[in-house]
Amino acid sequence: MKTYMASSLTVQREWFIVDATDMTLGRLATQVAAVLRGKNKPIFTPNCDCGDYVIIINADKIKLTGKKWDQKIYYRHSDYNGGLTATVAKDQMKKFPTRMVEEAIKGMLPHTKLGDQCFRHLFVYAGPDYAQKAQQPKELKVIK
Repeated sequence: MKTYMASSLTVQREWFIVDATDMTLGRLATQVAAVLRGKNKPIFTPNCDCGDYVIIINADKIKLTGKKWDQKIYYRHSDYNGGLTATVAKDQMKKFPTRMVEEAIKGMLPHTKLGDQCFRHLFVYAGPDYAQKAQQPKELKVIK
């Protein structure tokens, strides 16, 4: 028997939609990252992008456990001396409602060109409206 190796030409991609209302950020991110990577498929190949497209709606309604809204800190740097800026999770959510979900998922993908390619298949929206209605996405069951 020969081992099947998927390539980008043979992968059949699907579109999934996830409603993030009242979902815990980490649980949502781990399951979406696995679908973006293609680990839920039997044809998974580690060096190939065989994942699906994922649309996340209502990203502004996620929840964090414990005191993370006040204690979880997001850092960014301006590349200038002393340019480190720290933002608390609740301020990050007010200013950029989709960024917390995007950063959580991006951190769970490979930190290579393959991870960047998988991340391009993710679409996050703060509200219930999304632009990919023509693709007729299926609902992805995510465990809360």
